[in-house]
Amino acid sequence: MRSEAGHSSDRPKYLQIADDLARKIRTGALAPGAQVDSEADIIERYKVSQGTVRKAMGELRTAGLIETHHGRGSYVKRRPPVRRKSSDRFRRSHRKAGKAAYLAETEQAGVTASVSVLYVGPTEAPGEIADRLSVAPGAKVLARKRLYFSDGIPTEEATSYLPWDVVKDIPEMFAENPGGGGIYARLEEHGNTLAEYVETVRARLATKQETVALKLSPGSPVIHLTRDAITDDGRVVEVCDTIMAADQFILDYRIPAED
Repeated sequence: MRSEAGHSSDRPKYLQIADDLARKIRTGALAPGAQVDSEADIIERYKVSQGTVRKAMGELRTAGLIETHHGRGSYVKRRPPVRRKSSDRFRRSHRKAGKAAYLAETEQAGVTASVSVLYVGPTEAPGEIADRLSVAPGAKVLARKRLYFSDGIPTEEATSYLPWDVVKDIPEMFAENPGGGGIYARLEEHGNTLAEYVETVRARLATKQETVALKLSPGSPVIHLTRDAITDDGRVVEVCDTIMAADQFILDYRIPAED
């Protein structure tokens, strides 16, 4: 079969192959959920090496167009990434409507959200978390660890750390389901009015544990996002440490231009 990746292009061969396959995905020639041809088939069609094919497939995974399952092959993704609008997802109006941030954003994206609570209880504050909370390293804090799903697919793992003196008298904080509006609603009900959120975003390759938890392909990138929730008197009352499948999210920020 004749390849549609041109031989005269100045682009590297693996990018030509990735472009060709991406075009087929975007035009519907390869439908959502369809299996992409095997490595052997692509090698034969484009007359290239296995390494070139693997680099091309890596480009498609990074672009969020396919997902690869060990022993099963690669498939066209069934849905686009969730667009995370940090300027919108923490609106107080969402909390008053009983919606936590993840529920609000996934509803806007048209996907079904669910969560699995992995742990709720006391723990010792790790070093960077302790610095952000302004407590001593190893100080007792409350940890809430969750695994989030969109349409049944695990997309992020998040652990919230909260100062013990802030949460010890808020019983809902120790429940798997803290109630409508999530933990931020409970914090505000107990006098911790939230004024702003500060996020630090890093990109890196997933660890082995993260690859298993989020069902990622080996070598997949993740977004490591750490967020401080800050009250109107300047105290950090929660640090949320989140690992996100990089191909499942688009981070969208609004940055004011005035001083």
